[in-house]
Amino acid sequence: MSGKENTRKKPPLSDPGTQASWFARVREAHQTETTEDYIKLIGDLIAVQKEVRAIDLAARLGVANPTVSKMLSRLQDDGYVESEPYRSIFLTDKGRRLAVKCRKRNQIVLDFLIRLGVDPETAKFDAEGIEHHISEQTLQLMKAFKR
Repeated sequence: MSGKENTRKKPPLSDPGTQASWFARVREAHQTETTEDYIKLIGDLIAVQKEVRAIDLAARLGVANPTVSKMLSRLQDDGYVESEPYRSIFLTDKGRRLAVKCRKRNQIVLDFLIRLGVDPETAKFDAEGIEHHISEQTLQLMKAFKR
C-alpha cells in the first residue's frame, strides 16, 4: 500500500445511537410507504374516474389482484377505506385526510426538484420515493425554496 492510500480521509461515523435512530426512521417510513401509495392512488383515481376498483389498483401498481385484495383488507381494518367485494372502493374521512397529506407532500417535493432543474418526468419518479422519507423540516425548506 502506498502512503497516499493511508492518508485518505475516512468518512466520519455518527454515534451508534444516532445512526440507529436514522435506520429506525427509515424502517418506519418503509412500513407506511405502501399504505400511503395505495391511499394516494385511490384518492387520485376517485378524483378522475369517480370510482376505484381493485383491478384499477392492480394495473397501476403492477401487482396481482390478490395482493390488492390483501392490502385493501388491511386498509379497511385500519379505517382508511370502505369497500365490499366486487364494488367500488371509497376513502373514509381518515383515508381522505391521509390522501390530502400525501398529495401535498408529493407536490412540494416535485415542485422543488423541478425548481432545481430536474426534468419533470424524472422529478415525478424521484418524488414518489423521496416523499415517504423526508422530514417535516426538510419539507418546509423545500416548500420555501425559491430559485
